[in-house]
Amino acid sequence: MSTHLAARLQGFGTTVFAEMSALAVATGSVNLGQGFPDTPGPAEVLDVARAAIGTPLDQYPPGPGLPVLREAIAAHVQRFRGLAYDPGSEVLVTAGATEALAGAMLGLLDPGDEVMVLEPLYDSYAAGVAMAGGVVVPVPLRPPPVAPGEVSTAPWTFDPDELRAAVTPRTKLVLLNTPHNPTGKVLDRAELEVVADVVLEHDLLAVTDEVYEHLVFSGAEHVSLAQLPGMRERTLVVGSGGKTFSTTGWKVGWVCGPAGLVACVRTAKQFLTYVNAGPFQPAIAAGLGLPDAYFTGVAAELEGRRDRLVAGLAAAGLPVVSPQATYFATARVDGDGLAFCRELPHRVGVVAVPMSAFYTPQHAGDGRDLVRFAFCKRDEVLDEAVRRLTA
Repeated sequence: MSTHLAARLQGFGTTVFAEMSALAVATGSVNLGQGFPDTPGPAEVLDVARAAIGTPLDQYPPGPGLPVLREAIAAHVQRFRGLAYDPGSEVLVTAGATEALAGAMLGLLDPGDEVMVLEPLYDSYAAGVAMAGGVVVPVPLRPPPVAPGEVSTAPWTFDPDELRAAVTPRTKLVLLNTPHNPTGKVLDRAELEVVADVVLEHDLLAVTDEVYEHLVFSGAEHVSLAQLPGMRERTLVVGSGGKTFSTTGWKVGWVCGPAGLVACVRTAKQFLTYVNAGPFQPAIAAGLGLPDAYFTGVAAELEGRRDRLVAGLAAAGLPVVSPQATYFATARVDGDGLAFCRELPHRVGVVAVPMSAFYTPQHAGDGRDLVRFAFCKRDEVLDEAVRRLTA
């Protein structure tokens, strides 16, 4: 770590994703580490982007995003969540969900403000809070018990009393991720009501990351925190086209919320990327207007891949938690997960990610023996990974 690195970013070195992806290349391994699809998105989306390149859309779009995309986002949220947002003042286009989240932290937090978040947590959350001078206060999610060679379909859970006890006079907001990366948990309505009660009782704000909203499997239902009574007025909802349309490299995300909160994010965002993805914005707009069958089809296809991988992991003798949503399944290993992931490419030619990377340093032991595998890959890739793991 460079001695010149700002104190607030000490501990945020090269991510484990970069390390594991480099290992995958060096060893010729099947990469089930980083969560990106290996198939193209829908032609209805890709063709719009191709047609936009070489036109004035290559130049700077408006700061808040192209009107066609902001209108499509508002229509999409109304269609799927029943929430009405003004495209002009309550929708902001960002450089992926990552910038939306960083902009929210930079725009809302003062030094010392505390942010409650369920742990394990996606790695950019802690960095975004730190860059804003805030403090992460983790509330644990715990996996269900599962025996070696078995698959559990029970969800990860949190203790409502622990959530309530995490509030202090310095608490400013709750940063919620559902569907949840890395666990694949979908918070049900009763759990969301617990979160909402805490937010309302203590007059907090909420930022909710819902980038996996359409990748939810049978038996689970995604509900936005903003849909609960009293929550729209104090919640920023973060979305993205990357996961839904297999365009993770386009980095087109957004924030929806009350105009005053969106303005806070916009103030920070204009000095981050300013604008991005001109030719891709109308393409994502086209995707958001696709018929319901597209969105249910994407989830059903991914659910089949989930089942394919978790069965293979169990056949390899691992205890596996099957996720309710997202790209990822969790397995428990014998010993240290980081060491396991560093050795696995050399031993069998498969790359995974240690779950300890998703825990704050003080709680890293809670995820020490957990490993995350991505199943957003073609069937033949998953089959080859399973073949290597069970050989």
